[in-house]
Amino acid sequence: MVRWRAACALLLVVLCLVRGVQAVDFRHHHYEDMVRVLFNVQNECPYITRIYSIGRSVEGRHLYVLEFSDNPGIHEALEPEFKYVGNMHGNEVLGRELLIQFCQFLCEEYRAGNHRITQLIHDTRIHILPSMNPDGYEVAARQGPEFNGYLTGRGNSRDVDLNRNFPDLNTLMYYYEKNNERNHHFPLPDNWEEQVEPETLAVIKWMQNYNFILSANLHGGAVVANYPFDKSRDLRIRGRTTYSATPDDKLFKKLAKTYSYAHSWMHKSWNCGDYFEEGITNGANWYSLSKGMQDFNYLYTNCFEITLELSCDKFPPASTLQSEWLGNREALVSYLEQVHRGIKGMVSDENNNPIDNAVISVSGINHDVTSGVDGDYFRLLLPGTYTVTVSAPGYQPSTSTVTVGPAEATQLHFYLKPAPKDTNLNKNHHGKKWPFSPKLPLVYPGPR
Repeated sequence: MVRWRAACALLLVVLCLVRGVQAVDFRHHHYEDMVRVLFNVQNECPYITRIYSIGRSVEGRHLYVLEFSDNPGIHEALEPEFKYVGNMHGNEVLGRELLIQFCQFLCEEYRAGNHRITQLIHDTRIHILPSMNPDGYEVAARQGPEFNGYLTGRGNSRDVDLNRNFPDLNTLMYYYEKNNERNHHFPLPDNWEEQVEPETLAVIKWMQNYNFILSANLHGGAVVANYPFDKSRDLRIRGRTTYSATPDDKLFKKLAKTYSYAHSWMHKSWNCGDYFEEGITNGANWYSLSKGMQDFNYLYTNCFEITLELSCDKFPPASTLQSEWLGNREALVSYLEQVHRGIKGMVSDENNNPIDNAVISVSGINHDVTSGVDGDYFRLLLPGTYTVTVSAPGYQPSTSTVTVGPAEATQLHFYLKPAPKDTNLNKNHHGKKWPFSPKLPLVYPGPR
């Protein structure tokens, strides 16, 4: 028996050496350890990875992102951009460790020839930010799992909660929706850069530089997939929770359920003493949160983001990390695959020149998206038949009907003709003036 166990142990070591170190690397990673792992992954998979920094924390730590793609550093037309963000709250550490493991997993499975992972990396540009708040993590890590307080290390080094630090676009959106006005890409307030923390500023600049389509933000303290809106439409109701649906509410529910049901126990509803039916919740129906990141993604960019609460303990002991990884691994992959649902295509003029910032509208869903700098667009949709209209200043709108299936995104291209000279070019297909709204107020309106 002793020889048998020794032989098994030796075999496990050999397998780990062949497939990489991820299977035995279940521990908490300080900043230097995390950076070392990311660069090791880049060294092991140099042709499909790239490391870049989106900025620095208050204390000067780089916010490193590890990118996976068959052409790292390059946006390929019709290839969607996806991101995972972890450790926004410094003392909520499971997401950080899961994303470190996920980076190693993608690299090792690609090297091993895993068809599913290979296809994902070839067809998707994946960006992974394991720690948005490295300063807060170091504060929390000094106490460790046994003595970590509920708030110790939650904020950045200035003790600012980064998930309450984004510009409040919900108030502006709720104001405009009463008059059926602008429904997407809301403008930022004046001097917004001076009103946010360095980590928040870095993430917003990141969003401006990449046309992200789908995202998830990994947290801890509960086990539930939380979807927008986080902020209630009626803040006058004190002490009550109110469901605050986006125009894409059914789609967000599907995205949340994708993670919940692929997770080993999230979908079972009872976790951490809380009950969430099917393991999902609307953010505002749980509790109202202002200036959060997931709402900001939806209202400022083309990106659909949900918030994943992944552990009862904010700082779980290292001994639980392997079981947590096994419980989340399939869910991380399944959710990522959802970026390939709906429709996608090119918006071009009659000479095949790409048209960027064209508006893609879906009849019956009051939330538009826009084409990227290469003229490609991506619109996440549930299976069904839709009427889609594309418009851009100086061109005649174009409308098509498309049927979306449950598998890969349906390609639907648009070729726009120049508008006649006597046409009012300052209006889009909604009959609204470009850029799709009346003159914006100088100050944000308060809730009515």
